[in-house]
Amino acid sequence: MKPVKREFLQELPKTELHVHLDGSLRLDTILDLAQKNKVSLPSTNRDTLFKAVAVQGRVKNLVEYIDKFKITLSVLQTPEALKRVALELAEDCARENVKYVEVRYSPILHSDHGMTPMESIDAVLDGLQEAEREFGIRTGVIICGIRSISPEISLQLAELAVAYKYRGVVGFDLAGAEENFPAKDHVEAFYLIRNNNINVTLHAGEAYGPPSIHQAIHYCGANRIGHGTRLKEDGDLLNYVNDHRICLEVCLTSNLHTMSVDKIEHHPIRFYYDYGLRVTLNTDNRLISNTTLVDEFMLAHKTFNFNMLDFKDFIISGFKSAFLHHRERTLMIKRVADQIDDYLGIKEAKY
Repeated sequence: MKPVKREFLQELPKTELHVHLDGSLRLDTILDLAQKNKVSLPSTNRDTLFKAVAVQGRVKNLVEYIDKFKITLSVLQTPEALKRVALELAEDCARENVKYVEVRYSPILHSDHGMTPMESIDAVLDGLQEAEREFGIRTGVIICGIRSISPEISLQLAELAVAYKYRGVVGFDLAGAEENFPAKDHVEAFYLIRNNNINVTLHAGEAYGPPSIHQAIHYCGANRIGHGTRLKEDGDLLNYVNDHRICLEVCLTSNLHTMSVDKIEHHPIRFYYDYGLRVTLNTDNRLISNTTLVDEFMLAHKTFNFNMLDFKDFIISGFKSAFLHHRERTLMIKRVADQIDDYLGIKEAKY
């Protein structure tokens, strides 16, 4: 068994299934875009701006965490900006040997200066497709409805997802403040999504309890759950999630930042993994939580003593849960499993 080292994890092929475009900008890109587009920032000093946009320690709750997106969104109101940050995010993922990334964002949040949702999604797809050509990474887009914005807007975004189903959009999500904004209010959007055989993932169980996860699954048809930190509070629902292999997109650092857990040691990821749930590691917001995917793996190792064989399971689960066609997923899993086994010196493993 090879020891867990950062350089080992860096080399292993991985997925990134839960990462927000507007939470994962490069700091220098924010400064450059602000200058080009005459956008006012809290500060033009790099260190001061970083302290304003990235969580320092932790915040009071998810709402305060989301408030930091005001800074990043202020510079993401043109197609050129969206294309650039999509390309750069995919490049940052490729540098960590991420083979497949699903980038999520909500076009409705990028209309302050008149950009249409179609112009927005075209720009993001252009950036990601350029990244695929340049860096050999595979990408997909998840369109997000926003819980605190009207269900009518969610329906419009669902229609956009349907229109772009074969053009790079691979799924639909519901994000934003969780408490007091139930997923079931947006059920019409998810009815359209499911009727058009589009994949579903929902933020749930991050800032609210198991009823939020229940709605995500049984009202909205979630194939995956973003976070699911509080699933442990309902054993019957937990068994349902486990039996139906509904993947949990775990984001350790941001869960600590948003007070989903009071201490990282109290995060239920170890219990979930030992119980047999399908679990993946993700960054959520690379800038706002000041993390990378390898950072998340190292945090999981240092806190919960996961070893390289455990991480092999995490990585394979990521590819199994990716919003790709089954045949493509199967081929990727075999390729990745062979790479990991060769790296770890394992022979004749089967998946």
